[in-house]
Amino acid sequence: MARGDRQLPEVGARAPEFRLPRLAGGDISLAEIAAQGPALLAFFKISCPVCQLTFPFLERVHQAGTLPVYGISQNDAGDTRDFAQRYRTTLPMLLDTEKSGFPVSNAYGISSVPTMFLIERDGSIAQTMQGWRKQEMAALGHIAGVSVIRSEDNVPEWKAG
Repeated sequence: MARGDRQLPEVGARAPEFRLPRLAGGDISLAEIAAQGPALLAFFKISCPVCQLTFPFLERVHQAGTLPVYGISQNDAGDTRDFAQRYRTTLPMLLDTEKSGFPVSNAYGISSVPTMFLIERDGSIAQTMQGWRKQEMAALGHIAGVSVIRSEDNVPEWKAG
């Protein structure tokens, strides 16, 4: 996991620019992501239990098709592919690996996962979320126009990342 003394960027600040490889091939930059409208960046590590809890709900947001969600994995391509299959996620995965020195995780001040950023079209940070908060996940669903938390879901109100 990326570590450092850096703080997370503040809400309203410009998100640090990046270009990362896509698990599906090619690469993509923050500018390209933001140009399409608001998007959610979700930093994670495959071994993180709270990430494992969170990603199926992020998939529900992704499936709505109105708020793009990008997973930013701190693992290699093979492990990230296995994670996506295990947790049935089809959202685009980007690779910010240990081998590369976690440049994007470090630029964003990531010290725990999952950490998520809602990015506006202009590249500014609209919201920052760390760990699992049922209320925040429901609010993301509201933005995407989908019920992310369903009555049959037995999930905690909060879990630290």
